[in-house]
Amino acid sequence: MKVVDTFAAMQKLFNPAAAAGLNKNIQLNITGEDAGTYALKIQNQTCELVPPESIKPDLTLTMSDQDWIALTQGQLNPMNAFLSGKIKATGDMSLAMKIPNLFPMK
Repeated sequence: MKVVDTFAAMQKLFNPAAAAGLNKNIQLNITGEDAGTYALKIQNQTCELVPPESIKPDLTLTMSDQDWIALTQGQLNPMNAFLSGKIKATGDMSLAMKIPNLFPMK
């Protein structure tokens, strides 16, 4: 699976009820072989993949492509990944804490 393919799945997992009143932008800096910069715009209880240059991120997450794919497939615990340094976060940490509710893994 490629990193870009995971974003279609992320949008399907998105929980609009958890985003009530939330208007935030998340930038993802993915490193490694399948590197790229991606941005999610959460607004009006919707989630949209947008060009990263079109937003000012409230939260920036940086991780490797392998860790991102494992995370989106439920194979990597987000809290353990953050505490072990696999995920680096800057910006609105309260938004970071909401991500598991915004994108619940099934």
